[in-house]
Amino acid sequence: MKILLVDDEELQLIRLENACKKVMPDSEFFSFTNPIKVMESNINFDLAFLDIEMPGLNGIQLAKKLKSINPKIKIIFVTAYNNYALDAYRVHASGYITKPVNENKIKVEIDELDNVINLKSEKKLQVKCFGNFEIFHNGSPVKFSYQKSKEVFAYLIDREGSSINVNELNAILWEEDHKSYLRNLIADIKQSLKSIDCEDVFVKKFNGYSIDVNKIDCDAYEYKKDNPDAVRLYRGEYMIQYPWASFKE
Repeated sequence: MKILLVDDEELQLIRLENACKKVMPDSEFFSFTNPIKVMESNINFDLAFLDIEMPGLNGIQLAKKLKSINPKIKIIFVTAYNNYALDAYRVHASGYITKPVNENKIKVEIDELDNVINLKSEKKLQVKCFGNFEIFHNGSPVKFSYQKSKEVFAYLIDREGSSINVNELNAILWEEDHKSYLRNLIADIKQSLKSIDCEDVFVKKFNGYSIDVNKIDCDAYEYKKDNPDAVRLYRGEYMIQYPWASFKE
């Protein structure tokens, strides 16, 4: 296994490397104090330990670049923040090592690598775009009367709050004219959201429709905000059931 270690402080990097070698003696290690040099190495890493706070290119930004090359790379962030600061930074315990690094901390994170990562949710709806598109309310899937209603909702999520009218939606989803059916789908979305007291998530202005992005939690939105948990969740797949979907950072 090829393991990347990055920390701009050389003494911290040496400590990290020594601890990792004791836990994973059969692995191949590549250590860098300059995160920009990592991208020049052209090495396909399996696992990366990344310091979060680094000049020029921080650990979150570097993780995104590494995932664009190898979406399956496992990321473990290393930080000097204490537990209270971690909560404020909206990160979980799994996948994060606080300095000073030691063998036990590394072993715990290695053992937890395959555990499911969940983003903290404070909004009415939770939207999952990475992998298959799904919508949840209080942990339960949101149900629509028509399967196509879910795709319309997905496209509005992809628009990130930008409005789109019926004609534009019809052109995206079908080659033929299905505007009458599309209006039924929109009515279905409104009714489904109303049944779970989330009707204000769906916004209609004049002939345009959009999503109020401030009322949902979405992994793709959090990724673009550099939320470390969302970065770790991304595996290179975005709304894979819809042919029009293409994730743009």
